[in-house]
Amino acid sequence: MLKMWFKTLWNVNSEKCLGFSSLIRRHLSVSSRTVIEKGAKDGELRIFIVSGEVSGDTIGSRLMASLKKLSPLPIRFSGVGGSMMSKQGLKSLFPIEDISVMGIWELLPHLNKIRVKLKETVEAALLFQPHVVVTVDSKGFSFRLLKQLRARYNQQRVDVPVHFHYVAPSFWAWKGGEARLKGLASFVDHILCILPHEEEVCRANGLAATFVGHPTLEDVSELNSGRSSSLHELKIEGNSEDFKAKNAIAAGATVLSLLPGSRLQEVTRMLTIFANTMQLLQESFPELVTVIHVAPNRHVENYIDRVVCKWPVPAVLIPGGSPHLKYDALSASKVALCTSGTVAVEMQLARLPCVVAYRAHFLTEWFIRYKAKIPYISLPNILLNSAVIPEALFQACTHSKLAALLIELLRNDDRREEQIAAAEKVVRLLCPPERLLKNLVDSPVHSSSPSMLAAAVILYHERP
Repeated sequence: MLKMWFKTLWNVNSEKCLGFSSLIRRHLSVSSRTVIEKGAKDGELRIFIVSGEVSGDTIGSRLMASLKKLSPLPIRFSGVGGSMMSKQGLKSLFPIEDISVMGIWELLPHLNKIRVKLKETVEAALLFQPHVVVTVDSKGFSFRLLKQLRARYNQQRVDVPVHFHYVAPSFWAWKGGEARLKGLASFVDHILCILPHEEEVCRANGLAATFVGHPTLEDVSELNSGRSSSLHELKIEGNSEDFKAKNAIAAGATVLSLLPGSRLQEVTRMLTIFANTMQLLQESFPELVTVIHVAPNRHVENYIDRVVCKWPVPAVLIPGGSPHLKYDALSASKVALCTSGTVAVEMQLARLPCVVAYRAHFLTEWFIRYKAKIPYISLPNILLNSAVIPEALFQACTHSKLAALLIELLRNDDRREEQIAAAEKVVRLLCPPERLLKNLVDSPVHSSSPSMLAAAVILYHERP
C-alpha cells in the first residue's frame, strides 16, 4: 500500500492535489484532522522549525526539502537554523551559533544569552501561528521551547500546533534516562527516532515515536545519484586521485583526516590535542599530510584559519557544506581522527577506519562518568556493543595516547579491515525499517531517505 501511495504522491501535480488527502486516508487510515487538512483551511502550511547546531542544520534542511516535495500545500517556514536551512527558505531569527553550546558546565557562561534567545523564539513562534512546530536535536533548548510554547497555548486556549522533535534524546545512555521520557509526553506529540531501538522504548513510555533511519544515510543518495546500490550496502566512494592532484599531495604521502568538531568550544579544546598528536606522528610518518574538515560555523572557521598558520605538518582545509569535497578527502585518507559525534557515522559510509577522541570540562567529564550506563561514546561501538573503533576519552585523551592508537591503525592492515567490515553492519542497523523498505523499494521516492519518511509522518499526523 505504501508503494502505491509514494508512486502516486511523486506523480501528483497541482491539478491532482485535491485527491491526495483522500489517497493518504485510504491507505494510512489517517483521520480528517491531519496537519495537511488543517493547513488547507488557511491555504498554506506554516511550520516553525528550530535547530541549534551544525549537524541539526543539515538534518533540518533535508527535512524542509522533503516537506516541500511531499506537501500538496505551499509551505511557509519560520524559526532558527544555519546556512543549510537558509538555502531551503528559512530566514533565521538569529545566528545558530548563538545557541550552539555543548556540555553542562560549559553552558553556564552562556545561560543569560540563551535565556534571552529562548524568549525571543517563543514569542516569534506565537506570532507566526504555526500548524506544526519541529525541533531538531539540541534537546536542552528544544524541550524548553516546546514546553513553554505548550504552556502559553494552553493559557491562551487557542488551537495548539503539533509538536515534533527530530532525533530522540539519548535516554538509553544515562542512568534513569528512560524514566524521564514519560515527562516529555505533555509537550512533545511525536518523536522522530534515528536509531533502531528508540521507537519501541519511547512507545513503552507513553511517547508516540517513529524510527525513520539515520539522517547521515542521505549523504549516499546525494552523492551516488545515478548509481544503483542496495539499501543495506550504502557506501560512498569519493575521488581520491582527483583530490590528491588538486591539492598537490605526493603519491607516497600518508593522508590523515582530522574532524575536530562543529562547536567552537570543542574545536578549541580538541584541535590543540590534535596538533600535538600530529607532531608526534610526523616522527613515524615523515610525509604526513593532514586534511582538516572545517564545520560551517563562522566562529570555528575563523579559529581554524588562525591556528593552521602554526600547524606542525602540511594541512589542507576542507570547508563545510561541500559533501562531494568532504568524501573526496575521506577517500584520499588512510585513517581519520574524530571528535566524538555524527562524523563517526560518516566514517562508516566512507569505510574509513578512525580513532574517536573526546574531552570536555572536567566537571562535565565527571558527570558523564557518574551518570552514563554504557561503556562507549561513539555510535558504531554502541550499536555493535564492541570496541571496534578505538576511543580515547577524558583524561586518557592525550596526544601520546592518540598517536599510539593512530600508529597502530596505520600500520595494522587487519585493524583497518576489521573496522571496514564492521561499518557494513552499522549501516544496516541505521537503515529505515525493513517493513517500510519492502514497500518503497520500487518507488521513485528515495527509499533510503529518512527525511522523506519524517516528512510523511509530520504531514499526515493526526492532530489531537
